[in-house]
Amino acid sequence: MNRQDIELLLEQAKSATHHSHYVIIGSLSILGAIDSPPPSMTMSVDVDLYPRDDPGRAGDIARQLGLGSDFEQLHGFYADAVSPRLPALPTGWQERLVPVEFKSGVTAWFLDPNDAAVSKYARSDPRDREWIRAGLESGILSMPTIAYRLPSAVMDDDEVRIATQAILEDKAWMKSIQRPPKRARRTDRDPGIKR
Repeated sequence: MNRQDIELLLEQAKSATHHSHYVIIGSLSILGAIDSPPPSMTMSVDVDLYPRDDPGRAGDIARQLGLGSDFEQLHGFYADAVSPRLPALPTGWQERLVPVEFKSGVTAWFLDPNDAAVSKYARSDPRDREWIRAGLESGILSMPTIAYRLPSAVMDDDEVRIATQAILEDKAWMKSIQRPPKRARRTDRDPGIKR
Protein backbone atom coordinates (compact mmCIF):
# COMPACT_ATOMS: atom_id res chain seq x y z
CA MET A 1 0.00 0.00 0.00
CA ASN A 2 1.07 3.58 -0.57
CA ARG A 3 -0.34 7.10 -0.33
CA GLN A 4 -1.78 6.93 -3.84
CA ASP A 5 -3.84 3.91 -2.79
CA ILE A 6 -5.12 5.84 0.24
CA GLU A 7 -6.03 8.79 -1.97
CA LEU A 8 -7.95 6.57 -4.39
CA LEU A 9 -9.95 5.06 -1.52
CA LEU A 10 -10.65 8.46 0.04
CA GLU A 11 -11.84 9.89 -3.29
CA GLN A 12 -14.41 7.10 -3.41
CA ALA A 13 -15.32 7.68 0.25
CA LYS A 14 -15.86 11.36 -0.49
CA SER A 15 -18.21 10.44 -3.33
CA ALA A 16 -20.15 8.20 -0.96
CA THR A 17 -20.38 10.52 2.04
CA HIS A 18 -19.56 14.03 0.73
CA HIS A 19 -16.95 14.33 3.51
CA SER A 20 -13.44 15.57 2.67
CA HIS A 21 -11.57 14.87 5.93
CA TYR A 22 -10.78 11.35 7.13
CA VAL A 23 -8.82 9.98 10.08
CA ILE A 24 -6.57 7.01 9.28
CA ILE A 25 -5.46 4.80 12.16
CA GLY A 26 -3.87 1.36 12.31
CA SER A 27 -0.89 0.06 10.36
CA LEU A 28 -1.34 2.25 7.30
CA SER A 29 -1.29 5.42 9.38
CA ILE A 30 2.49 5.22 8.94
CA LEU A 31 1.95 6.60 5.42
CA GLY A 32 1.16 9.99 6.93
CA ALA A 33 4.58 10.39 8.50
CA ILE A 34 6.75 8.57 5.97
CA ASP A 35 6.40 8.39 2.18
CA SER A 36 8.28 5.11 1.90
CA PRO A 37 8.34 3.20 5.20
CA PRO A 38 9.72 -0.33 5.43
CA PRO A 39 7.51 -2.71 3.39
CA SER A 40 6.56 -4.72 6.48
CA MET A 41 4.82 -1.61 7.84
CA THR A 42 2.51 -1.26 4.80
CA MET A 43 1.47 -4.88 4.20
CA SER A 44 -2.08 -4.34 5.42
CA VAL A 45 -4.88 -4.33 2.83
CA ASP A 46 -7.49 -2.73 5.08
CA VAL A 47 -7.50 1.02 5.67
CA ASP A 48 -8.85 1.73 9.17
CA LEU A 49 -10.70 5.02 8.84
CA TYR A 50 -13.62 7.22 9.76
CA PRO A 51 -14.85 10.63 8.58
CA ARG A 52 -13.25 13.15 10.93
CA ASP A 53 -16.36 15.30 11.27
CA ASP A 54 -18.91 12.47 11.27
CA PRO A 55 -17.40 9.24 12.67
CA GLY A 56 -20.78 7.51 12.58
CA ARG A 57 -20.66 7.44 8.76
CA ALA A 58 -17.70 5.02 8.78
CA GLY A 59 -20.12 2.10 8.48
CA ASP A 60 -21.59 3.58 5.29
CA ILE A 61 -18.11 3.73 3.79
CA ALA A 62 -17.35 0.15 4.79
CA ARG A 63 -20.57 -1.08 3.20
CA GLN A 64 -19.62 0.49 -0.13
CA LEU A 65 -15.82 0.17 -0.05
CA GLY A 66 -15.22 -2.54 2.54
CA LEU A 67 -14.35 -6.21 2.55
CA GLY A 68 -16.09 -8.01 -0.29
CA SER A 69 -17.02 -4.79 -2.10
CA ASP A 70 -16.55 -4.19 -5.82
CA PHE A 71 -13.83 -1.71 -4.84
CA GLU A 72 -11.88 -4.41 -3.01
CA GLN A 73 -12.32 -6.85 -5.89
CA LEU A 74 -10.94 -4.28 -8.33
CA HIS A 75 -8.09 -2.83 -6.24
CA GLY A 76 -7.14 -5.51 -3.70
CA PHE A 77 -7.60 -3.30 -0.62
CA TYR A 78 -10.59 -1.92 1.24
CA ALA A 79 -11.97 0.46 3.87
CA ASP A 80 -12.41 -0.86 7.40
CA ALA A 81 -14.77 1.24 9.51
CA VAL A 82 -13.46 2.14 12.95
CA SER A 83 -14.50 4.39 15.79
CA PRO A 84 -12.28 7.04 17.41
CA ARG A 85 -12.96 5.23 20.70
CA LEU A 86 -11.89 1.81 19.42
CA PRO A 87 -8.11 1.72 19.84
CA ALA A 88 -6.17 2.21 23.08
CA LEU A 89 -4.62 5.59 22.32
CA PRO A 90 -2.62 7.92 24.56
CA THR A 91 -3.82 11.29 25.74
CA GLY A 92 -3.30 14.01 23.14
CA TRP A 93 -3.37 11.73 20.10
CA GLN A 94 -5.85 13.94 18.25
CA GLU A 95 -3.54 16.96 18.51
CA ARG A 96 -0.71 14.89 17.01
CA LEU A 97 -2.58 13.71 13.90
CA VAL A 98 -0.52 14.25 10.74
CA PRO A 99 -2.53 15.96 7.96
CA VAL A 100 -1.84 15.09 4.33
CA GLU A 101 -3.74 17.07 1.69
CA PHE A 102 -4.28 15.28 -1.60
CA LYS A 103 -4.73 16.95 -4.99
CA SER A 104 -8.25 15.58 -5.15
CA GLY A 105 -9.30 17.91 -2.31
CA VAL A 106 -9.41 15.20 0.34
CA THR A 107 -7.37 15.47 3.53
CA ALA A 108 -6.27 12.43 5.50
CA TRP A 109 -5.40 12.89 9.16
CA PHE A 110 -2.93 10.09 9.94
CA LEU A 111 -2.29 8.81 13.43
CA ASP A 112 1.17 9.70 14.75
CA PRO A 113 3.40 6.60 14.40
CA ASN A 114 4.27 6.44 18.12
CA ASP A 115 0.59 6.71 19.06
CA ALA A 116 -0.16 3.86 16.64
CA ALA A 117 2.58 1.83 18.33
CA VAL A 118 0.96 2.36 21.76
CA SER A 119 -2.29 0.96 20.39
CA LYS A 120 -0.46 -1.95 18.79
CA TYR A 121 1.34 -2.80 22.03
CA ALA A 122 -2.05 -3.01 23.77
CA ARG A 123 -3.08 -5.74 21.30
CA SER A 124 0.37 -7.26 20.72
CA ASP A 125 -0.82 -9.38 17.82
CA PRO A 126 2.19 -10.94 16.03
CA ARG A 127 1.61 -8.68 13.01
CA ASP A 128 1.48 -5.65 15.31
CA ARG A 129 4.76 -6.64 16.90
CA GLU A 130 6.38 -7.07 13.49
CA TRP A 131 5.16 -3.58 12.50
CA ILE A 132 6.55 -2.09 15.72
CA ARG A 133 9.93 -3.78 15.36
CA ALA A 134 10.28 -2.59 11.77
CA GLY A 135 9.56 0.94 12.96
CA LEU A 136 12.01 0.71 15.84
CA GLU A 137 14.76 -0.78 13.70
CA SER A 138 14.35 1.88 11.00
CA GLY A 139 14.27 4.71 13.55
CA ILE A 140 10.73 5.78 12.65
CA LEU A 141 9.46 4.85 16.12
CA SER A 142 10.93 6.00 19.41
CA MET A 143 10.83 3.56 22.32
CA PRO A 144 11.22 6.37 24.93
CA THR A 145 8.28 8.23 23.38
CA ILE A 146 6.13 5.10 23.26
CA ALA A 147 6.97 4.19 26.86
CA TYR A 148 6.21 7.76 27.99
CA ARG A 149 2.82 7.84 26.26
CA LEU A 150 1.69 4.32 27.14
CA PRO A 151 0.47 5.01 30.71
CA SER A 152 -1.97 7.66 29.48
CA ALA A 153 -3.76 5.24 27.14
CA VAL A 154 -7.08 3.84 28.32
CA MET A 155 -6.45 0.12 28.66
CA ASP A 156 -7.79 -2.70 30.77
CA ASP A 157 -5.50 -4.63 33.13
CA ASP A 158 -4.76 -7.38 30.60
CA GLU A 159 -3.79 -4.85 27.93
CA VAL A 160 -1.48 -3.05 30.37
CA ARG A 161 0.19 -6.33 31.32
CA ILE A 162 0.55 -7.44 27.68
CA ALA A 163 1.87 -4.05 26.54
CA THR A 164 4.36 -3.78 29.41
CA GLN A 165 5.73 -7.27 28.72
CA ALA A 166 5.97 -6.61 24.99
CA ILE A 167 7.88 -3.37 25.55
CA LEU A 168 10.36 -5.17 27.82
CA GLU A 169 10.85 -7.82 25.14
CA ASP A 170 11.38 -5.22 22.43
CA LYS A 171 13.86 -3.26 24.54
CA ALA A 172 15.88 -6.48 24.95
CA TRP A 173 15.53 -7.20 21.24
CA MET A 174 16.78 -3.71 20.36
CA LYS A 175 19.87 -4.24 22.51
CA SER A 176 20.51 -7.58 20.82
CA ILE A 177 20.49 -6.09 17.31
CA GLN A 178 22.66 -3.09 18.08
CA ARG A 179 26.12 -3.54 16.70
CA PRO A 180 29.08 -1.91 18.38
CA PRO A 181 30.73 0.77 16.25
CA LYS A 182 33.66 -0.46 14.21
CA ARG A 183 37.03 0.66 15.46
CA ALA A 184 39.09 2.42 12.85
CA ARG A 185 42.27 0.61 11.88
CA ARG A 186 45.39 2.66 11.76
CA THR A 187 47.54 2.47 8.67
CA ASP A 188 50.93 3.86 7.77
CA ARG A 189 49.12 6.84 6.33
CA ASP A 190 47.43 7.69 9.65
CA PRO A 191 48.81 10.99 10.94
CA GLY A 192 49.11 9.52 14.43
CA ILE A 193 51.70 6.94 13.44
CA LYS A 194 55.29 7.99 13.86
CA ARG A 195 57.70 6.81 11.22
